[in-house]
Amino acid sequence: MPAAAVRERAAELLPAWWDRLAAEFARVEPHAFAALSTGQRLQGIELRFDHSGQVRSLGRGRASAAWTGFWGYPAPAVAGAALTAAALTGWAPAALSVSALVLLAALLFIRNLQGAVIAVGCAASAVLLVWFSTPRAAAVACLVLGLALLVGAVRDWFKVLRVHLRPGTPHASDAWILARRTRFPAAGWLALFAAVIAAGWAGAVLAYLHSV
Repeated sequence: MPAAAVRERAAELLPAWWDRLAAEFARVEPHAFAALSTGQRLQGIELRFDHSGQVRSLGRGRASAAWTGFWGYPAPAVAGAALTAAALTGWAPAALSVSALVLLAALLFIRNLQGAVIAVGCAASAVLLVWFSTPRAAAVACLVLGLALLVGAVRDWFKVLRVHLRPGTPHASDAWILARRTRFPAAGWLALFAAVIAAGWAGAVLAYLHSV
């Protein structure tokens, strides 16, 4: 098999493991950037190989707490829409390069070894795709990752909905936590999550329709 074909095949297989870890990164990291955008003190990010993670920040005010807590579930859909659009419009290398820079920037705040390995591994995969794969392979990888983030956002929304509706465990729902902090109903937060996720899907569909 020619070397170019080997590189292309390897690049297409990367998302099989990359998208699962990147999806968790896309859910956790927006909490950190949202915290920084409201002037909160970011104590650190932790990510683990079991796809769990957390962000620790210090700050005051209901608005800043709500802004920080909100973006964990909708952000993967926004990132997924951007990656999907980039893959469909010829901007996959640029999107992967930006993704690598964001992942490496997060190292400033990561406080555990597993998180550092995840960030470096995902960033290195993106760089390898840009440098050593064909444009088609980079576009395929970018598209697969974007769709994985979009699907994951929907899956996680239903997961938080089930947790919220499960008898005896409303305190485990992000919507309930946000409602307690802001006095805005939990159902409203769930609706806002869904609205941003739906907007992400709409953006991806529009990008597809524009590309055909």
